[in-house]
Amino acid sequence: MSRSTLSVRAQRLNAAFHLLADGCSLNEAAGFMAEQHRISRRQAYRYLQEAQHLSSPVAVAEPAIPITFKVPADVALTLRAYAQANDLTMGEALTRAVHALLAKAGGRG
Repeated sequence: MSRSTLSVRAQRLNAAFHLLADGCSLNEAAGFMAEQHRISRRQAYRYLQEAQHLSSPVAVAEPAIPITFKVPADVALTLRAYAQANDLTMGEALTRAVHALLAKAGGRG
């Protein structure tokens, strides 16, 4: 069986968090999680254990899709240096730059 994506993991953690917040017992919540998410009760208990330590639901990241494009070498080097200096991946740095550009443009485009 394949591993769940970060997005699926966050959704399951949030489901566990809400079940516990609604007052479900661990046994009830594990049964519900196993049935709804088609996971083992053991895995459901792991999600519930982790959810017990959360103070609020976790953010669910939008799945990323790979794209390919070409940029001048100096832009790539500058992007790589910026990403390393700010402890980001190049994808994260580029995503932030695109978001900033689009926000500045007022969403036009």
